[in-house]
Amino acid sequence: MSFEAIKGISEAENLAKARVAQAEAQARQMLADAEAAGKAALEAAGTRAENELKELRKKADKQTAEKTAALDAEILSEAESLRKAAEGKLEKAAALVVERITGT
Repeated sequence: MSFEAIKGISEAENLAKARVAQAEAQARQMLADAEAAGKAALEAAGTRAENELKELRKKADKQTAEKTAALDAEILSEAESLRKAAEGKLEKAAALVVERITGT
């Protein structure tokens, strides 16, 4: 084999090695970029989830407060009705006790 042929083969091998090294470096960079993009997407999704959770909690707290206020009003109304009914019965009961004691 001639020196020129050996030199050509050697240069081709070196060129191939350089291309392989360049391809490996490019693949490593692509992998690093993909990992960084994945982490960023994951963090963004986490942030969105946290914000949605805060909104849902806020809505739930508002609904709870509204329902609690409605129940409080209903309970107070019912208590007032029971108190009025009891006052009416109290007067009748007192009159009955007086009647039995006095006999009139």
